Amino acid sequence: VQLQASGGGLVQIGGSLTLSCAASGRISSINTMAWYRQAPGKQRELVASITGGGSTNYADSVKGRFTISGDNAEKTVRLQMNSLKPEDTATYYCFLRTSFVIYWGKGTLVTVSS
Repeated sequence: VQLQASGGGLVQIGGSLTLSCAASGRISSINTMAWYRQAPGKQRELVASITGGGSTNYADSVKGRFTISGDNAEKTVRLQMNSLKPEDTATYYCFLRTSFVIYWGKGTLVTVSS
């Protein structure tokens, strides 16, 4: 199983980006898909998650600005990021959990700059 993330890049303060992640390979039922991020010198943190049933959870720092969506049938998850701030600069990682296994994608870098 592989998770392929895309959509990172350089964006100005206040701008928007959409991250996408697609899972390939044989996957049993998806429990949760999520996005984590890790800024230089900091621990990896949960940004947003979505369960197979569609329940979402967001870090307080991104509530109202980021929206996570997922498609279990297509095995994809997206993160729409609006009103980006310099503190959103980080490497973003896609995450998928089934009943038995956790998968991580390679990170995609998001840089928010003036």
